[in-house]
Amino acid sequence: MQKKAIVLLSGGLDSITVLAIAQKQGFTCYALSFDYGQKHNAELIAATQIASDYKVEDHKIIKLGLGSIGGSALTDTHIAVPETPQEGIPVTYVPARNTIFLAFALGWAEVLNLSDIFIGVNAVDYSGYPDCRPEFIKAFQQLANLATKAGAEGEHFTIHTPLIASSKAEIIKQGVALGVDYKRTVSCYSADEKGRACGVCDACRLRKTGFEDSGIPDPTRYIKLSSG
Repeated sequence: MQKKAIVLLSGGLDSITVLAIAQKQGFTCYALSFDYGQKHNAELIAATQIASDYKVEDHKIIKLGLGSIGGSALTDTHIAVPETPQEGIPVTYVPARNTIFLAFALGWAEVLNLSDIFIGVNAVDYSGYPDCRPEFIKAFQQLANLATKAGAEGEHFTIHTPLIASSKAEIIKQGVALGVDYKRTVSCYSADEKGRACGVCDACRLRKTGFEDSGIPDPTRYIKLSSG
Protein backbone atom coordinates (compact mmCIF):
# COMPACT_ATOMS: atom_id res chain seq x y z
CA MET A 1 0.00 0.00 0.00
CA GLN A 2 1.26 3.46 -0.87
CA LYS A 3 2.25 5.50 2.18
CA LYS A 4 0.64 8.93 2.45
CA ALA A 5 1.34 11.78 4.84
CA ILE A 6 0.40 15.37 5.55
CA VAL A 7 3.34 17.75 5.93
CA LEU A 8 2.89 21.10 7.62
CA LEU A 9 4.62 23.49 5.25
CA SER A 10 5.34 27.02 6.47
CA GLY A 11 7.74 27.95 3.70
CA GLY A 12 10.66 28.04 6.12
CA LEU A 13 13.92 26.16 6.53
CA ASP A 14 12.63 23.44 8.84
CA SER A 15 9.45 22.62 6.96
CA ILE A 16 11.12 22.19 3.56
CA THR A 17 13.61 19.83 5.22
CA VAL A 18 10.77 17.81 6.72
CA LEU A 19 9.06 17.60 3.33
CA ALA A 20 12.28 16.31 1.76
CA ILE A 21 12.65 13.75 4.58
CA ALA A 22 9.07 12.52 4.24
CA GLN A 23 9.45 12.04 0.50
CA LYS A 24 12.80 10.28 1.02
CA GLN A 25 10.99 7.89 3.37
CA GLY A 26 8.60 7.02 0.56
CA PHE A 27 5.56 9.05 1.55
CA THR A 28 3.26 10.63 -0.99
CA CYS A 29 2.88 14.06 0.56
CA TYR A 30 -0.01 16.46 1.04
CA ALA A 31 1.18 19.91 2.09
CA LEU A 32 -0.76 22.10 4.52
CA SER A 33 -0.02 25.80 5.07
CA PHE A 34 -1.81 28.50 7.03
CA ASP A 35 -2.65 32.11 6.38
CA TYR A 36 -3.17 32.70 10.08
CA GLY A 37 -2.97 36.48 10.16
CA GLN A 38 0.81 36.81 10.02
CA LYS A 39 2.01 40.30 9.12
CA HIS A 40 3.59 39.25 5.83
CA ASN A 41 2.74 36.65 3.20
CA ALA A 42 6.27 36.02 1.91
CA GLU A 43 6.38 32.66 3.66
CA LEU A 44 3.14 31.57 1.97
CA ILE A 45 4.53 32.54 -1.42
CA ALA A 46 7.58 30.43 -0.59
CA ALA A 47 5.41 27.52 0.59
CA THR A 48 3.42 27.58 -2.66
CA GLN A 49 6.62 27.48 -4.72
CA ILE A 50 8.08 24.68 -2.59
CA ALA A 51 4.90 22.61 -2.89
CA SER A 52 5.10 23.01 -6.66
CA ASP A 53 8.81 22.17 -6.80
CA TYR A 54 8.31 19.01 -4.76
CA LYS A 55 5.22 18.01 -6.73
CA VAL A 56 3.11 17.29 -3.67
CA GLU A 57 -0.19 15.52 -4.21
CA ASP A 58 -2.16 18.54 -2.99
CA HIS A 59 -1.37 21.81 -1.23
CA LYS A 60 -3.97 23.59 0.87
CA ILE A 61 -3.63 27.02 2.45
CA ILE A 62 -6.10 27.36 5.31
CA LYS A 63 -7.15 30.89 6.24
CA LEU A 64 -7.36 31.49 9.99
CA GLY A 65 -8.16 34.67 11.87
CA LEU A 66 -5.57 34.48 14.63
CA GLY A 67 -4.77 38.12 14.00
CA SER A 68 -8.20 38.99 15.39
CA ILE A 69 -7.18 37.77 18.86
CA GLY A 70 -3.65 39.17 18.65
CA GLY A 71 -1.27 38.41 21.47
CA SER A 72 1.79 37.86 19.28
CA ALA A 73 4.30 40.06 17.51
CA LEU A 74 3.69 37.97 14.40
CA THR A 75 -0.02 38.79 14.20
CA ASP A 76 -0.67 41.89 16.31
CA THR A 77 0.11 45.25 14.70
CA HIS A 78 0.48 46.78 18.17
CA ILE A 79 3.38 44.47 19.13
CA ALA A 80 6.74 44.95 17.43
CA VAL A 81 8.96 42.05 16.43
CA PRO A 82 11.95 42.27 18.81
CA GLU A 83 15.41 42.77 17.33
CA THR A 84 17.31 41.54 20.38
CA PRO A 85 17.10 38.23 22.33
CA GLN A 86 14.44 38.05 25.05
CA GLU A 87 14.22 36.20 28.34
CA GLY A 88 11.56 33.53 28.65
CA ILE A 89 8.94 32.85 26.00
CA PRO A 90 9.25 35.67 23.44
CA VAL A 91 6.43 37.85 22.13
CA THR A 92 6.76 36.09 18.75
CA TYR A 93 5.02 33.08 20.30
CA VAL A 94 1.60 32.73 18.65
CA PRO A 95 -0.93 31.46 21.24
CA ALA A 96 -1.78 27.79 20.63
CA ARG A 97 -0.51 27.93 17.04
CA ASN A 98 0.86 24.39 16.69
CA THR A 99 -2.15 22.96 18.51
CA ILE A 100 -4.42 24.66 15.99
CA PHE A 101 -2.27 23.70 13.01
CA LEU A 102 -2.08 20.06 14.04
CA ALA A 103 -5.83 19.97 14.67
CA PHE A 104 -6.47 21.02 11.06
CA ALA A 105 -3.90 18.48 9.85
CA LEU A 106 -5.63 15.80 11.90
CA GLY A 107 -9.00 16.64 10.39
CA TRP A 108 -7.61 16.49 6.85
CA ALA A 109 -5.84 13.22 7.70
CA GLU A 110 -9.21 11.68 8.58
CA VAL A 111 -10.69 12.89 5.30
CA LEU A 112 -7.75 11.50 3.32
CA ASN A 113 -7.76 8.26 5.31
CA LEU A 114 -4.11 8.57 6.29
CA SER A 115 -2.44 8.34 9.68
CA ASP A 116 0.93 10.10 9.33
CA ILE A 117 1.51 13.81 9.95
CA PHE A 118 4.91 15.53 9.72
CA ILE A 119 5.77 18.78 11.49
CA GLY A 120 9.10 20.61 11.68
CA VAL A 121 9.14 21.47 15.38
CA ASN A 122 12.54 21.68 17.02
CA ALA A 123 13.45 21.60 20.71
CA VAL A 124 17.15 22.45 20.37
CA ASP A 125 17.70 25.61 18.30
CA TYR A 126 14.35 27.31 18.79
CA SER A 127 12.88 30.34 20.53
CA GLY A 128 11.50 28.66 23.64
CA TYR A 129 7.99 28.00 22.35
CA PRO A 130 6.13 25.48 24.56
CA ASP A 131 4.42 23.86 21.55
CA CYS A 132 7.75 22.74 20.10
CA ARG A 133 8.55 20.35 22.96
CA PRO A 134 8.47 16.53 22.75
CA GLU A 135 5.96 16.48 25.63
CA PHE A 136 3.52 18.52 23.57
CA ILE A 137 3.85 16.24 20.53
CA LYS A 138 3.32 13.15 22.68
CA ALA A 139 0.23 14.67 24.27
CA PHE A 140 -1.24 15.74 20.92
CA GLN A 141 -0.69 12.28 19.46
CA GLN A 142 -2.59 10.80 22.40
CA LEU A 143 -5.37 13.31 21.81
CA ALA A 144 -5.47 12.46 18.10
CA ASN A 145 -6.02 8.80 18.82
CA LEU A 146 -8.67 9.55 21.43
CA ALA A 147 -10.65 12.35 19.80
CA THR A 148 -11.20 11.03 16.27
CA LYS A 149 -13.54 8.59 14.56
CA ALA A 150 -10.49 6.95 12.99
CA GLY A 151 -8.87 6.53 16.41
CA ALA A 152 -12.05 5.10 17.91
CA GLU A 153 -12.13 2.55 15.09
CA GLY A 154 -8.58 1.38 15.76
CA GLU A 155 -6.49 3.67 13.55
CA HIS A 156 -3.28 4.97 15.12
CA PHE A 157 -2.07 8.43 14.19
CA THR A 158 1.65 9.22 14.27
CA ILE A 159 2.99 12.77 14.56
CA HIS A 160 6.45 12.66 12.97
CA THR A 161 9.01 15.19 14.26
CA PRO A 162 12.26 14.22 12.50
CA LEU A 163 14.01 17.48 13.46
CA ILE A 164 12.98 17.76 17.09
CA ALA A 165 16.38 16.80 18.53
CA SER A 166 18.58 18.36 15.83
CA SER A 167 20.54 21.60 15.93
CA LYS A 168 19.92 24.11 13.15
CA ALA A 169 23.32 23.24 11.68
CA GLU A 170 22.44 19.54 11.67
CA ILE A 171 19.11 20.30 9.99
CA ILE A 172 20.83 22.32 7.28
CA LYS A 173 23.42 19.61 6.63
CA GLN A 174 20.68 16.97 6.39
CA GLY A 175 18.66 19.13 4.02
CA VAL A 176 21.62 19.86 1.75
CA ALA A 177 22.34 16.13 1.60
CA LEU A 178 18.75 15.67 0.39
CA GLY A 179 19.16 18.36 -2.26
CA VAL A 180 17.19 21.08 -0.50
CA ASP A 181 17.58 24.59 -1.93
CA TYR A 182 17.28 26.87 1.10
CA LYS A 183 17.36 29.97 -1.07
CA ARG A 184 13.67 29.33 -1.74
CA THR A 185 12.72 29.45 1.95
CA VAL A 186 11.60 32.34 4.16
CA SER A 187 12.20 32.14 7.92
CA CYS A 188 12.22 35.83 8.87
CA TYR A 189 9.51 37.24 11.14
CA SER A 190 9.74 40.61 9.35
CA ALA A 191 10.42 39.67 5.73
CA ASP A 192 9.61 42.30 3.12
CA GLU A 193 7.30 41.84 0.13
CA LYS A 194 10.19 40.33 -1.84
CA GLY A 195 10.86 37.73 0.84
CA ARG A 196 14.09 39.38 1.98
CA ALA A 197 15.05 38.83 5.61
CA CYS A 198 15.65 41.48 8.27
CA GLY A 199 18.70 39.67 9.66
CA VAL A 200 18.04 40.64 13.29
CA CYS A 201 14.91 38.84 14.54
CA ASP A 202 15.07 35.54 16.48
CA ALA A 203 14.36 33.47 13.39
CA CYS A 204 17.09 35.21 11.39
CA ARG A 205 19.64 34.85 14.20
CA LEU A 206 18.98 31.12 14.53
CA ARG A 207 19.13 30.64 10.77
CA LYS A 208 22.35 32.64 10.34
CA THR A 209 24.05 30.79 13.20
CA GLY A 210 22.92 27.47 11.71
CA PHE A 211 24.59 28.19 8.40
CA GLU A 212 27.73 29.48 10.13
CA ASP A 213 27.98 26.36 12.32
CA SER A 214 27.30 24.03 9.39
CA GLY A 215 30.04 25.57 7.25
CA ILE A 216 27.53 25.89 4.41
CA PRO A 217 27.19 29.28 2.67
CA ASP A 218 24.06 31.17 3.70
CA PRO A 219 21.86 31.75 0.61
CA THR A 220 19.41 33.99 2.47
CA ARG A 221 18.59 37.36 0.89
CA TYR A 222 18.82 40.09 3.51
CA ILE A 223 17.20 43.51 3.27
CA LYS A 224 20.18 45.45 4.64
CA LEU A 225 22.69 43.46 2.62
CA SER A 226 20.81 43.63 -0.68
CA SER A 227 21.27 46.36 -3.25
CA GLY A 228 18.16 45.33 -5.13
